[in-house]
Amino acid sequence: MEIGIAIAVLCVVLGGVVAQWFAWRLRLPAIVLLFATGLILGPGLRIIQPSHVLGPMMQPLVGLCVAIIVFEGGLALDLRELRAAGEGVLRLTVIALPLNWVLGSAAAHWIGGLAIGPSLLFGAIVTVTGPTVVLPLLRHTRLRKRPAAFLRWEAILNDPVGAILATLVLQVLLFRAKSGYGTLAIGAVVAKLVVSVGISAAVGFALALGVRRLFTRDLLPETLKTPILLAFALSAYAVCNCIMEGAGLVASTAFGLALANLHVTGLGELRRFKESLVVLIVSCLFIVLTSDLDRAVLAHLSWPILGLTLAVLFVVRPVAIALSTLFSGLSWQERALSGWIAPRGIVAAAVAGVAGLRLEEAGYPTAQLVMPAVFAVIAATMVLHGFSLAPLARRLRLTLSDTPGFAIVGATPWTTGLSRVLNAAGMPTLLVDTYPGALSEARETGVPVLQGELISNHGSEALMERPVDYLLAATPDPMYNGLVCARLAPELGRERVFQLSPGAYRLDLHRGISREMRGKVFGREDFDFDLFERLWKAGWRFSVEAPDDAPETGADGQRHAIRLMLLRANGALAISSPEDTEKPLSRPGDRAVMMRALDSAVA
Repeated sequence: MEIGIAIAVLCVVLGGVVAQWFAWRLRLPAIVLLFATGLILGPGLRIIQPSHVLGPMMQPLVGLCVAIIVFEGGLALDLRELRAAGEGVLRLTVIALPLNWVLGSAAAHWIGGLAIGPSLLFGAIVTVTGPTVVLPLLRHTRLRKRPAAFLRWEAILNDPVGAILATLVLQVLLFRAKSGYGTLAIGAVVAKLVVSVGISAAVGFALALGVRRLFTRDLLPETLKTPILLAFALSAYAVCNCIMEGAGLVASTAFGLALANLHVTGLGELRRFKESLVVLIVSCLFIVLTSDLDRAVLAHLSWPILGLTLAVLFVVRPVAIALSTLFSGLSWQERALSGWIAPRGIVAAAVAGVAGLRLEEAGYPTAQLVMPAVFAVIAATMVLHGFSLAPLARRLRLTLSDTPGFAIVGATPWTTGLSRVLNAAGMPTLLVDTYPGALSEARETGVPVLQGELISNHGSEALMERPVDYLLAATPDPMYNGLVCARLAPELGRERVFQLSPGAYRLDLHRGISREMRGKVFGREDFDFDLFERLWKAGWRFSVEAPDDAPETGADGQRHAIRLMLLRANGALAISSPEDTEKPLSRPGDRAVMMRALDSAVA
C-alpha cells in the first residue's frame, strides 16, 4: 500500500512538473500536456488509479485543492478592473450562465440522447469555465486588458456559482426520485441556495476584515501570515460546504476577493507563494482526475456524445454569448473571442464524477452518460481552446505585440536615444520615468512612454499592461535601480531584469547584495551611468547593425565602439552581464546594438 501511494505521488507530482516544463520549453498549452499525461498514466497504462489509492479521501482532498485555486483567483480580482469592464463581466456571469444551462440541457436531451433529468444536470455542469484552465492560458497569451478581464472574471465567478447550480439540480432530481415529485422542492432548494450563497459570501468578507485587523495591528508574526491566510481559506471552504455542497467555493472566492480589494498590507509574499503553489496543485489535479477515469467511461463515448460535444462548442456557447451581449459595449472581436473560449476544467470533472454516480444510483435512465459527456466536453475544450486562444486573439487583434518588449527606467538624453533606435529596429521599447518633463523629448519623437513610479502597485500594474519582457534600470541612483529590479523580477523573471553597473570601484559591494534585492549588472563592469552620460556628450550614438566580432578598441588602444546587446532573429534579446559565465555569441540573422563614436571622440 505504501509503495502504491509513493508511486502515485511520484507520478502525479513529478509528471505534473515535467509536463509544465515541456509546455514552457515548447510553448504549448500546459493543460493539454497535463491532460495527456493523466490519460497515459491512468486509463492507458494503468500505472496509477487515484480513487483506489486514496479511497473516500479523494473527493474531499480535491475539494480543498480547488478551494485554494479559487482563493488565488479571488486575489487576482481587482474591482477597479471590474469597473473598466463591468458591463461585459455582468453579462457573462448573470445572463450568459442561465442561457448556457438552458441551451446545454436542450442539446444534451435532443442531440446527446440523455433523459431530461441527466440533461439538466449536464447543462448545469458545463456552465462552469474553470479558472484552473483559463488562468494558465491567460498567463501564456498576451491578451489585452479588457478581453482578459472578461475571461478571468467569468471563470472565477462562474466556477462556484456553476458548482452550486449543479448541486441544486442534483438535489431537486434526487428529491423527485425519492418522493415522486419535485415541484414543491424547487422553492425550498432555491431559498437554500440564496441563503447559503449569502452566508458564504459574508463569511469570506468577515474573515478578510479580521485578517486586515490582525495585519494592521501587528498581531501576527511575519512567519504566520501566509499560513493563516491559507488556513482561513480552507476553513471557510470546509465550514460553508457543510451548509450546502459547493457553497465553500463561494466563501473561498469571496475571502480572496475581499483581501485583494481591502488592500491588506503584507500580501506580496503570499501572492508569489500562492502562484507557485497553484501551478503545482493544478498540475497534480489534472493528472489525478484524468488518470482516475475508468475505461468503461471511455467506452460510453459514442456518435451522439460527439454530436453533443460539437453542439456545446459551436452552438450552445456562441449563441449564449451572442444573446447575452446584444446591445452591449463589447466589440464584435471581444464577443467572438468570449463566444469561443470556454475551457472546462477540474470543477466540472469533480462535480460530474460525483453527481452522475448519485443520479445513476437513484435510477435515472442514461445517467451513466453524464460523466463521459462532460469528459468529452472537457477534453475537446482543453485541446481546441488551448491551442486556438493565442492565434484567434491575434487574428482578432486582441493581443499585445508578440515581439518581446524592452523597458528602460530613467529618461535621459542617452536613454531616449537608445529607445528611439530600438523601436526603429522593431524592438518595442518603453521609456519610463516619474517626471513628465523628462519624457517630453521621447514623446515628441514617437517613443512609447509611461509616467509612473514602478515600485508602487499602480506603476507596476501599468507596466504589466504593456508588452514588456526585459527591463533595464538606468537611473543615476544604483540603489533605486536595484529596488526597481527587485520589485519587478517576480513578474518578468530574474534573468530578464538588469541595472547599470554601480561603477567598478563599488561592484564588489554590489555583488554582495542578494540577487533578490537587485538586478543583473548590464553589459560590463564599467557600464555605469557616468560612462554613458560622458560618451553621449562626446558625440557617441547608438546604432543597430550586423554583429562584428572585431575588437571594440583600435590599434591605438582607444575604445571606438561598445556592443550593448544582441537582437536575436527570433525577436529575443541577448544581454551580457559580468555575472554570467559565458558571453552571448552572435548567430546568423542576429543584429547588434552598438554605441559608436561618430567622430574622432574617444572614451
